[in-house]
Amino acid sequence: MNDHVIEVSNVTRSYTTEVGLFKKEKRKVDALNGVSFSVKRGEIFGLLGPNGAGKTTMIKILSTMLIPHSGKVSILGLDPAKDHILLRPKINFILGGERNLYWRLSAYDNLSYFADLYKVPNSIKKKRIIDLLTLVGLEDVAHQKVETFSKGMKQRLQIARGLINNPDILFLDEPSIGLDPVSARQLREILRDLNKQGTTILLTTHYMFEADELCDRIAFINKGKLIEIDTPSNLKKKVDNLSIIECTLLGASQSQIDTIKNLKSIHNIQVNHHDFTYVLRVQTNEPQLVVPFIYDSMKNCVITDLTISNPTLEDVYVKTIGEFVS
Repeated sequence: MNDHVIEVSNVTRSYTTEVGLFKKEKRKVDALNGVSFSVKRGEIFGLLGPNGAGKTTMIKILSTMLIPHSGKVSILGLDPAKDHILLRPKINFILGGERNLYWRLSAYDNLSYFADLYKVPNSIKKKRIIDLLTLVGLEDVAHQKVETFSKGMKQRLQIARGLINNPDILFLDEPSIGLDPVSARQLREILRDLNKQGTTILLTTHYMFEADELCDRIAFINKGKLIEIDTPSNLKKKVDNLSIIECTLLGASQSQIDTIKNLKSIHNIQVNHHDFTYVLRVQTNEPQLVVPFIYDSMKNCVITDLTISNPTLEDVYVKTIGEFVS
């Protein structure tokens, strides 16, 4: 028996855009370029990449909203392009933000409406709605209008909406975007509980700590191509030789910062600047060289909070995708 509930093989999807201010020219953009991966039953699978990498396009293909231009996709043994009528009752999706809710309806009425769309039998509809509102902690505000809800409450209601048909697979596109830390933590707890009950989850997120905490496996995607797939722990092992130096510099000049940036021993550097303070996060294979160099280069300024630590998933992402902030 095949234990993979999602199988993607050499999928492509492109679109045409116009460039130029006065003389418009059409240009083909490859949103997905030969993407292949599979997801096991009961897995939380993360798809991570920068904006425009192809994450949302992939989610839309998997959830039957887009058709790939080439390649093969199988969800629960069904083709989402040809078998969407059979597949849709078995899956659901949740988008980040506050879309896909009717604000002038109550939380209960929203779920009742979507239950009818998914043809949930009347004999179980009321109990399922109450159970879902309890699951996401909204049972006490079940009959309040959604327009009175906070962003976190709306997003928890989105989770309930995505579960109204008791899906085998749940697709989430940046579900915690814009949430405060408490709401985001509550959302992660709900997702963990759902997964323990057997729901397979595929999510995209820009929050590396969230992916590290939730996902069994992670795929990095950039410019429409899949770069790496592995468990979070194995991905971090691939940069075991890296050290992370973090420090705060008071009164440093831009030329001093540029001197550090140009050091060959540094693989990547992130610099945040506010008033007279610079905060550096440096990836290096040679901390024994970089730390003394920072001290020697920062004459006439104050260095505080210098620490050396092991790389996080964010550091793996930066090294793999090759982006940095300066």
